[in-house]
Amino acid sequence: MTIQIAHIGDLHFGGLADMPVVEALERMLPDLRPDAIVIGGDLSQRARHGEFQRGRAFANLCRETAPVLVIPGNHDVQWWRRPLIPFGKDAVYAKYRTYFGADLTPTLTIPGGAVIATALTAHGVAWGSLTARLRDVAVKGHLPKREMQRVEAIFAQAEPGLPRVLVIHHNLLRGQISGRMGLARWRQAQRRIVAAGTEVVLCGHDHEEGAELLDGRVTVSTAGTLSTRARGGRPVSFNFVTIDPTAVQVTFFKWDAAKRRFQPSDTAAFARRTSAPAPRLEPQATQ
Repeated sequence: MTIQIAHIGDLHFGGLADMPVVEALERMLPDLRPDAIVIGGDLSQRARHGEFQRGRAFANLCRETAPVLVIPGNHDVQWWRRPLIPFGKDAVYAKYRTYFGADLTPTLTIPGGAVIATALTAHGVAWGSLTARLRDVAVKGHLPKREMQRVEAIFAQAEPGLPRVLVIHHNLLRGQISGRMGLARWRQAQRRIVAAGTEVVLCGHDHEEGAELLDGRVTVSTAGTLSTRARGGRPVSFNFVTIDPTAVQVTFFKWDAAKRRFQPSDTAAFARRTSAPAPRLEPQATQ
């Protein structure tokens, strides 16, 4: 069975959302007929009620076309509520949960198509996300061991041969323009993702579209942004991921300002690797 996923990230409703392109996407999605729509975090800019309300309206409109899976990004976390308090993290997600439900890591199964699991990488100010750079505070994410153990259990219970898709907010591979990794302890995160049997990763955060292979076996789709903060002056974009029995294809849909619509651009294609993953991932200097 071939499945298609609209992979959308980083809308930043509030002062940064590019509303004409968001509204154009809302009109376009029914024509694309995806089997699922993934909204990979940062629906808001400052975790304000009005921003979440617009984000919820967007998600509800998407649900008229296909099942929708939503996760929080770092901008959706009220990190200032409980910084560095290990047992007080519920408060930082309270407003997000008001609009998108109690489950921060939902799972979506497309019968005969794919299992799509999520892992929480946006933790606000947390010990696992801290680095030596002050600018990383509340921006960097991390992927705890318990998160990937939960995902691995979901994948293990799925029907054999069904594509295993993981959704996280932070970019898993280094941004080509930014030169930055979205996750602290990224080598460890990559090893855990490969070991869990993940076949496709959908991520974002870096505001730059991309499609690459991790460890020669895991397709990584990095969605661009629908905000005014696209990197390098690039057009805003979203990704359209097609998974068939033999390949994974990622098509970039980029905004054409002259025609006032999204146009399909480049497509990256990767052979599916369904064999058991290697027990460890050797760090790569270029990743």
